[in-house]
Amino acid sequence: MSKLRVACFSLSADGFGAGPNQSLDQPLGIGGMALHQWAFATAAFQRLHGGGIGGEAGVDNDFIERGFDNIGAWILGRNMFGPLRGPWPDLEWKGWWGEEPPYRTQVFVLTHHPRPALAMKGGTVFHFVSDGIRPALERAREAAGGRDVRLGGGVDAVRQYLRAGLIDELHLAIAPTLLGRGEALFAGLDLPALGYQCAERVAGERACHLLLRRLDKPG
Repeated sequence: MSKLRVACFSLSADGFGAGPNQSLDQPLGIGGMALHQWAFATAAFQRLHGGGIGGEAGVDNDFIERGFDNIGAWILGRNMFGPLRGPWPDLEWKGWWGEEPPYRTQVFVLTHHPRPALAMKGGTVFHFVSDGIRPALERAREAAGGRDVRLGGGVDAVRQYLRAGLIDELHLAIAPTLLGRGEALFAGLDLPALGYQCAERVAGERACHLLLRRLDKPG
């Protein structure tokens, strides 16, 4: 069976995956941009999002490249698609990434409010799933055709899948910054009890990379 993976999930040294007061102007919350500086400098990020060449090779870049290996579909929390809450006021908002998102495959967006599927340039198709995290995973695995499913966040979506023990592999990029407040990824979660262990630790150029894996038999 394909794996459910979280890759390149940026976390502050004090455990926050986003800053407080997220908004259209500050989608990562106050101070949240500092979490991702390690990624912005890489050649992989420049290629995927900058539309050009340049950027750095090295450990950080390697982890971004690894994050796209064998991915056949994505799952996103609603905030990773847009800043709106409640029922969709209209269908004008088409995501943070513009007309050609970087996913280039089928993406399943968790929401409480149904919306028709949205096809974008480059092969990305957003599907809006309103019946829970497990049906979203089932649909994503079917779409992935045997390849892995990548869970792109945000914090709440990752927490839900962790709590359910459904994430097979979680790559954290620990940024050397403190936020003090915001969205705490592990608050109230007992990872060893849920079956997770730290399987890999690598120092990068701008972040420390931790890889957590779920044991076959928790405890």
